[in-house]
Amino acid sequence: MKRALVITPTYNECENIRKLLEQVFALDTSALDTVIDVLIVDDNSPDGTAEIIKEIQQDNDRLFLMEREGKLGLGTAYIAGFRYALEKGYDYIMEMDADLSHDPAMLPIFLKEIQEVDLVVGSRYLIGVNVINWPLSRLILSMSASKYTRIVTGLPLTDCTSGFKCFRREVLEAIPLDEVKSNGYSFQIEMHFKAWKRGFNIKEVSIVFTDREEGNSKMSRKIVYEAAFMVWKLKLRSLMGRY
Repeated sequence: MKRALVITPTYNECENIRKLLEQVFALDTSALDTVIDVLIVDDNSPDGTAEIIKEIQQDNDRLFLMEREGKLGLGTAYIAGFRYALEKGYDYIMEMDADLSHDPAMLPIFLKEIQEVDLVVGSRYLIGVNVINWPLSRLILSMSASKYTRIVTGLPLTDCTSGFKCFRREVLEAIPLDEVKSNGYSFQIEMHFKAWKRGFNIKEVSIVFTDREEGNSKMSRKIVYEAAFMVWKLKLRSLMGRY
């Protein structure tokens, strides 16, 4: 059996996490000869998210929890998760949000597609615009960020900032994780860019993104500005052969 790990960073997701895990663990991936485990990376959520995870763990040996001392950011959470996945020998490593904006039913599709490529990216814009309940301003920001990234870097993706994806372990082994310092939108852009520049095959799969119904968005102006700066940093480092 192949082993896949879903990495989900959390900060104050007590309203969503139980439902998310129920849906993930209800998936049948036996036809793909793959078992799915889940790693929650919690940044000391004051709402008790980690306590819910510990409760579920009592009856589920496929659920793991990494507790961190504070709100350290999305990028560092994923890097910690990647290191864990590589150390534990997982074949496939997936990113997924905790707020149910990413449909767990897509995970078997990702696992099927990853058999032929190195990185599968869930795209909101591959076939039209598949975003539900976002305000127009947020949608324009997201679409503009992807277009801006494509123009500056040449990254051949319709959704450069997507946070729903599946890596083969070889991709993460090839990327110097200690050099990845970005968070938020820019973290996703940087990981896509580094994989692409190393010659890995990337495939986009159309997804439907539904905005969270519970909890608060983690989006901020700082995240937007960081992404805008990161795009040019990646471009310049690429021109110097340092990516």
